Amino acid sequence: MEFLAGPEVLVLLFAVALVAGCIDAIAGGGGLLTLPVLLWAGLPPAAALATNKLQGTFGTLVASVTFIRRGEIDLARFWPFIAGTFAGSAVGTIGVRMVDASALERMIPVLLVGVALYVLLSPRAGDIEAHRRVPDAVFIGAVAPLIGAYDGFFGPGTGSFFAIGFVALLGHSLRRATAHAKVLNFTSNIASLAIFVAGGHVVWIVGGAMALGQLIGARVGAHLVVRVGARIVRPVLVVVSVVLALKLLIWG
Repeated sequence: MEFLAGPEVLVLLFAVALVAGCIDAIAGGGGLLTLPVLLWAGLPPAAALATNKLQGTFGTLVASVTFIRRGEIDLARFWPFIAGTFAGSAVGTIGVRMVDASALERMIPVLLVGVALYVLLSPRAGDIEAHRRVPDAVFIGAVAPLIGAYDGFFGPGTGSFFAIGFVALLGHSLRRATAHAKVLNFTSNIASLAIFVAGGHVVWIVGGAMALGQLIGARVGAHLVVRVGARIVRPVLVVVSVVLALKLLIWG
């Protein structure tokens, strides 16, 4: 899809994506910044969603690679989680054209506030591994596809939902949960992006400028998670969840 954007607009989009990439690598929710600015720039909704997936994919890729290189993820054991997420995201992206999203839009702010309260009040949401509540098979067969489908269908807060799922259900520390969540967020992004590209909705010049910002911001954010852990993930996750919930409730 073609779209004319002046240099000043591209610079602004790059800057927003850089900040969003850093936030997204730490706690998720970068789409709270990038999707509205794409709509402000004049992209039609379908193109804004598709282009947002393009730039977000680069950010989650860089963060994922950083976590893998730092030894936070064992890919040999993690591929079933990736497969479940990929399948769910593909179904969600296809379904977004067939289902009324209004009911989902009303539910998401409530879920995000729940995420914030859980992280804020729960002693489990820290840098200490806890006991798991469900086996991996339940997460792979139900949780990962469901969140992946949500990302393909709607999107905001996907990284937060993955992270809190790993903490609450599998007993991961926040640092480990954030690392694993980022890989699954990249998986859901790439599945959704492939379908949007096939439909011709991506604005490549805009997505390219924002992807560069995401690459830089995501690298910074991922390194902060590895070095600081829950001391930075916990407050950022709470703030992002609450702000995103308020944004959806007040501005839609």
